[in-house]
Amino acid sequence: MTLPADAPAVKETFVFSPEDGVPPQVGPFAHATRFGPMVFVTGQMPTDPATDRLVEGDVLAQSEQVRRNLEAVLRQFGLTFDDVLMVRVYLTDFADFEAFNAAYETWFDGPLPSRTCVGVTGLAVGAAIEIDLIAGIPERNRS
Repeated sequence: MTLPADAPAVKETFVFSPEDGVPPQVGPFAHATRFGPMVFVTGQMPTDPATDRLVEGDVLAQSEQVRRNLEAVLRQFGLTFDDVLMVRVYLTDFADFEAFNAAYETWFDGPLPSRTCVGVTGLAVGAAIEIDLIAGIPERNRS
């Protein structure tokens, strides 16, 4: 999906399917919103789109599924993690912070984006982690 360089900033929302590699929504929201050259990706849970079930395992196993879900949304816009500008991470156990950081650093080839990481008392579907992000559509993806 490309964005014309002179396109007006108009809000567009997108809902994807498990066939796109994205789990179905668990609430009233879009998977992504594009506004001009910015893409805002809804928080992804560690849900396997093929089964619509939470993946089992520790925060690292769950974060790997979240990564795949986020990549599937970014791919719909021709983007990768290196186009990400801001990441927000929600952990139900802040003792997982260091282990998650070690895995997270491997997600990027280029410079790391800005990030916030917070501990929370609970997440939907009993997940240990949720991540949302903001990406920029670079010039290479604009016609």
